[in-house]
Amino acid sequence: MIMLLMGLALAMFGLAVTAAAFGAATRNEAKPEVRVQPRVEAVPERFFADPHRAFHQQPNVPLEVLLLQIEQHVRLEQAAAESFIHLPTSEALNCRTESPLVH
Repeated sequence: MIMLLMGLALAMFGLAVTAAAFGAATRNEAKPEVRVQPRVEAVPERFFADPHRAFHQQPNVPLEVLLLQIEQHVRLEQAAAESFIHLPTSEALNCRTESPLVH
């Protein structure tokens, strides 16, 4: 009989500990409100170069010349892509085109 009472007491103790742990886990505590401060980032005066000054320092190049260079670059890139599609190798993927423009 004493063993039965001891087992019952241990079961009740275990139930009480389990109920306390469950109550602590599911308790709704009012969390303090965190105010988000907007970030103020310093804008660099010059990132790589001053865009206005760099634009005015360059010699006057006709727009048609720039467009032709871009067209040639696009054609060379397309030719490189087509050659990779026809024969996909790691060398063809990592080789540079003959375009003078950096991509």
